[in-house]
Amino acid sequence: MTSVAAPRAFAEEGRRDTRQRRTLRECLAGSESFVSAQQLYDAIRARGDKIALATIYRTLQAMAEAGEVDTVRTAEGETLYRKCGTHHHHHLVCRSCGLTIEVDGPPVEQWASKAAKAHGFTEVEHIVELFGFCSTCSK
Repeated sequence: MTSVAAPRAFAEEGRRDTRQRRTLRECLAGSESFVSAQQLYDAIRARGDKIALATIYRTLQAMAEAGEVDTVRTAEGETLYRKCGTHHHHHLVCRSCGLTIEVDGPPVEQWASKAAKAHGFTEVEHIVELFGFCSTCSK
């Protein structure tokens, strides 16, 4: 899991804006849920594009490092990816359908700051992800 950072263009990072990166951006922009590299691979192949699974993994890692996508890790250890907003936020994720909602958490931010200060920590980062069942899946 990563904290959210403002996205940076690959050109600013010295990376080329390749066809594969553009394809992944398009696929991620159309998803309300976190998705796996394998799900992206299947979706891209289904629409007739050719891309290697290893390329998808490398590109997603670079996009995550650049702050262009958010990641969460499942209970099984699989990393999932999602294109999110640019402001700091947390995620509420449905365990069944994967619906993801970005949520602000002022009390979490205040608690993290207070806890860090009380123990003499600086430059503290935190990750808060909430997993449950959305109203549709709860029925």
